[in-house]
Amino acid sequence: MDDGYTQTTYGIAVTVRSFFLPEQSEPDAGKYVWAYRVRITNTGTGEAQLMLRTWEITDARGRVQRVHGPGVIGQQPVLKPGGRFEYTSGTPLDTPTGFMSGAYHMIWTQTGEPFDVVIPAFSLDSPHQGGRLH
Repeated sequence: MDDGYTQTTYGIAVTVRSFFLPEQSEPDAGKYVWAYRVRITNTGTGEAQLMLRTWEITDARGRVQRVHGPGVIGQQPVLKPGGRFEYTSGTPLDTPTGFMSGAYHMIWTQTGEPFDVVIPAFSLDSPHQGGRLH
């Protein structure tokens, strides 16, 4: 996935790329929608499972929405060493720009030890804004 934002924590690399969806957005009504594609790659030596996710979605006015829940897109994927998992999701905002960041709450499957993996901050850019936030 080119041109994405990437961060690696404990051997788990997360790459995120966002896409503005003009066909689902209604700028005149203050509705802007993005999709984001996430790739999670296990570059380490231990098997890990994604149990929970936490997102912070910040709009152009600085309002923050926190989303916390089990897995991603209804799944709690297990990542073997060298394995990866990709998914696409989306978010609406009532401003033409914003950004997202977060964490995946994972466990090492052999020990059950929990750990958090950083989801790098990435911008939600649309053609209806003045400049890039991130």
